[in-house]
Amino acid sequence: MNQEIVIAGFGGQGVLSMGMTLAYAGMVEDKEVAWMPSYGPEMRGGTANCIVILSDSKISSPIINAFDTGIILNQPSMEKFESWIKPEGQILFEASTILSSPSRLDVKNYKIAANAKAQEMENKKVMNMIFLGAFLELNPILKDESIMTALKKVLPERHHHLIPINREALQMGKYLVSESVPN
Repeated sequence: MNQEIVIAGFGGQGVLSMGMTLAYAGMVEDKEVAWMPSYGPEMRGGTANCIVILSDSKISSPIINAFDTGIILNQPSMEKFESWIKPEGQILFEASTILSSPSRLDVKNYKIAANAKAQEMENKKVMNMIFLGAFLELNPILKDESIMTALKKVLPERHHHLIPINREALQMGKYLVSESVPN
């Protein structure tokens, strides 16, 4: 197994913490892991992205420019990263912030209304966990319990009371993508 992922959006959308959660969960399962964050000086509200590589074998380099999966949370990130997804790859994108859907026909595109569902769950900060659940439904490379263990490392202890709603959000993402038809 080798999965190369780019996660991109605005600062404050949980882009980096989603990537960090994936990376920690990979370490929990003794996988080879690379996590490389990138964000502008303005951070919250500016653009942010991270690269996550999960593998059963050694990772030769964390610097890549073609990905199996793109999790894209805003239009500027779609414009930048859509072309970086490998043919036969997949793009999961936020329904409310992507004005122009992906144009690639050689990848599977999944439109996820994670922002709306997070608002229905009365916690907009779980949008990233909804996307993480959708990703794991399509790519069952990590166990849910490993994600929850990783979340305890990623979230500051003062936010551990939010772990149950994050678990619900993970399951919601799995449900949403299972109901979605790739275009």
